[in-house]
Amino acid sequence: MENHYYSQGKLLLSGEYFVLDGALALALPTRMGQRLKVSYQTSEKKVLHWKSYDSNGQLWFEAIFDGENFDCLEKYAEQKSLVLEKILKVAKKLAVNFLKDKESVLVETYLEFPRLWGLGTSSTLINSVAKWAGINPYELLAKTFGGSGYDVACADSDGPIFYEKHADGPLATTAEFDPPFKNNLYFVYLGQKQSSADGISYYKTLQKITRKKEKLAQKISKISKKLIKVRILGDFEDLLATHEQIIAESLNLPKVKDLFFADFWGQVKSLGAWGGDFVLVTSNQSEEETKQYFLDKGYEVFIPYTEMIKTRD
Repeated sequence: MENHYYSQGKLLLSGEYFVLDGALALALPTRMGQRLKVSYQTSEKKVLHWKSYDSNGQLWFEAIFDGENFDCLEKYAEQKSLVLEKILKVAKKLAVNFLKDKESVLVETYLEFPRLWGLGTSSTLINSVAKWAGINPYELLAKTFGGSGYDVACADSDGPIFYEKHADGPLATTAEFDPPFKNNLYFVYLGQKQSSADGISYYKTLQKITRKKEKLAQKISKISKKLIKVRILGDFEDLLATHEQIIAESLNLPKVKDLFFADFWGQVKSLGAWGGDFVLVTSNQSEEETKQYFLDKGYEVFIPYTEMIKTRD
């Protein structure tokens, strides 16, 4: 018997730090995600064999766990194995009947995007394991990686969403974001893997943000609402510029455009955790000219909006 689960990747137009303080975020599920396949077979020794494949079909991680208590059976377990062990054990606590039958299990995961892209290797895993175990993915996330939860919300969305994190739980609603200028939007990979956990820790150390975080969240929320309404590229760019300025001043960090693309004619918007992974760029020039600009600066991963983001039919 086999079970199959699928979860999509994610990109966030609003700063994740402010989402934790209640800001309304505009989040975009990607066309690429991660598949999880579970196979069962009768065996005298109950084990869970885990194998993960990257976007090139190459095995990049493998581990074997006790099928009863999910202890890693490697003599010298690497950190990735211990992280997965924790996820499985938390899932078992949340669903007492999870893998209760006397069967050995083979789990295979297949990424559709390069691991370093930051599109959600962890969040897609959390969401798929939660579906497999029949538990709340937000609860599994909170007890393992932590974070705002917008990435889990994207994992099963059929298009852009608004996401809010309330005291009584997360709320994800449909965002009618299908800009007429989407052919002027692109994503560029900076190649600087950013840790959301590290970024959030830094954010919490800034006392000035603590004192005015409610006002900042309100400003970000207003921009998120406006982003889906504008019909002109220039108006969209103005909102992105304002958003970047608010976050840069709040975090006391330079804007990514000032750091790397000061001579670029369009806007450059940081995504998710500040300063890493992908940026959203806008351009009123041709795709060829825009792509060449970034190639000349050494950035080879250049993806049009329509190829990256999942949109509703």
